[in-house]
Amino acid sequence: MQEIAVMAVGASVGTTALAVLFLAFATLRRRQSDPDGRTVPSETVVLLRNGRVFDHTDDVVHLFNRSDINGMTWFELRDSLLSGFPDLPEDAPTVPDAWTCEFVEGATLRAIPSGTTLRLTLQAPMSKPAQTYRAAQIEQSFDRLFTICGNTPYPVWQTSRDDEVTWYNDAYEKLCEEIGQDPNDCLPFALPVPPSRSTQMNRLSLSDDTDKAHWFEVISTPTGEGWVHFATSIDSLVNAEMAQRNFVQTLTKTFAHLPIGLAVFDKNRQLVLFNPSMVDLTHLPVDFLSSKPNLLSFFDHMRENRTMPEPKNYANWRDKLYDVVTAAREDRYAETWNLPSGLTYKITGRPHPDGAVAFLLEDISAEISLTRRFRSELELTQSVLDCFGDSVAVFSRLGVLTFSNAAYRERWKCESDCTFAEVTIVDAVSIWRTACKPSPIWSELREFVLTLRERTAWESELTTHDGERLVCIVEPVAAGATMVRFASRSASEGVGTLRYVPAAYADPQMQQIEDDQRKQPGRSHG
Repeated sequence: MQEIAVMAVGASVGTTALAVLFLAFATLRRRQSDPDGRTVPSETVVLLRNGRVFDHTDDVVHLFNRSDINGMTWFELRDSLLSGFPDLPEDAPTVPDAWTCEFVEGATLRAIPSGTTLRLTLQAPMSKPAQTYRAAQIEQSFDRLFTICGNTPYPVWQTSRDDEVTWYNDAYEKLCEEIGQDPNDCLPFALPVPPSRSTQMNRLSLSDDTDKAHWFEVISTPTGEGWVHFATSIDSLVNAEMAQRNFVQTLTKTFAHLPIGLAVFDKNRQLVLFNPSMVDLTHLPVDFLSSKPNLLSFFDHMRENRTMPEPKNYANWRDKLYDVVTAAREDRYAETWNLPSGLTYKITGRPHPDGAVAFLLEDISAEISLTRRFRSELELTQSVLDCFGDSVAVFSRLGVLTFSNAAYRERWKCESDCTFAEVTIVDAVSIWRTACKPSPIWSELREFVLTLRERTAWESELTTHDGERLVCIVEPVAAGATMVRFASRSASEGVGTLRYVPAAYADPQMQQIEDDQRKQPGRSHG
């Protein structure tokens, strides 16, 4: 609002000043009336020789707001008087002529050439009381406007059609002093030629004695045949933009070597930052990403490149994309994309300051493949353990139950997979001790599982409260783990063997035949 007010004040200074001075001439330079009571006009005279002022009446300096007008050219005089006399010719008149002021009744400017001399006479009739009062009002208003414009902290100056400075305020004069230039001789700002007679805006820099650049935003408004210019310091804004640009470049270099794709959208949903991994993962052209596409266009191109799952209803998906942005801004957006190419992407949304949103795209195909393979191996291991007739349990180095087969769970009524809490060797020993008659091995077994020393396999006999005789076989395995097996005493000779059952023997009758053959003397266990 302050700049707008300054513009209005600056644009009206020339016209207001001329009106005030014309009325002032009519009021202050009264002459005596002739004996008949007729009004004798007052005169202000300016003399030019060879196109420059060499003499004038004393009061003329107020008309041009200069202490000395000697040396002024016709063009400078014309620019100062043009608002009141718009018909003044561009070149100094060579024949007598006269022009009437548009806003002061009876005021006339006459030109009388004589060889190389030109006489300009400004005449105005003596004013009436109402005109005197009005002149005082306008003068007071002008003084107020002139004071406001002169004390404005922003540089304000006026130029003619030839880019010559015709007026400036104190801030402009101070600026010229700081950069070592004369405000009357040259323009500190190299303003471009305006393409039209409309308000122009330019961003320019000036260098001081230390070559430090000071940035200004200059607004130029047309007035008459010249311009009024208003400069505002934007050093802090330029420094902030430069810091932001450097920060973005630093982020770009930081994320350039990351395997995770990064795309940052500003509060207007325009892409402002991306790294090379995003190009590799999405297969989007660099020139497209550099054009700062919006969020919808970005995902549209990803869909066309088949680097995101095809939505079942694309129209609804576009509408839901705004929900995705909202979720990302709240740091709760994460999805896994299974692509037609067999790849698996993980996309995550993260909030950024000032309403920006960042999307992270990660290729987790290898991780998913490894997880699936590991899960398959676990299932295979579990299946193998379930084929044992012995009760098998495997404890980690920390004494936590990691594997158990179906026979173990059936014998000891322990469903470790159905509990949230970890089953430890202490819990397992408690179950075994409760089901068996007293035995000295329990404390040794617990220490064996938890010890860090070298270990060797051992076994011991146990008897349950039901009278069943068991063999407890304890063996160290890889990674400091321990395998504990419980086998019936009658089958202890076959402990650790696997019996292969072909598909053809899955029938119960064929199973019975195989068992009978195994019981015959001289046949080995298969």
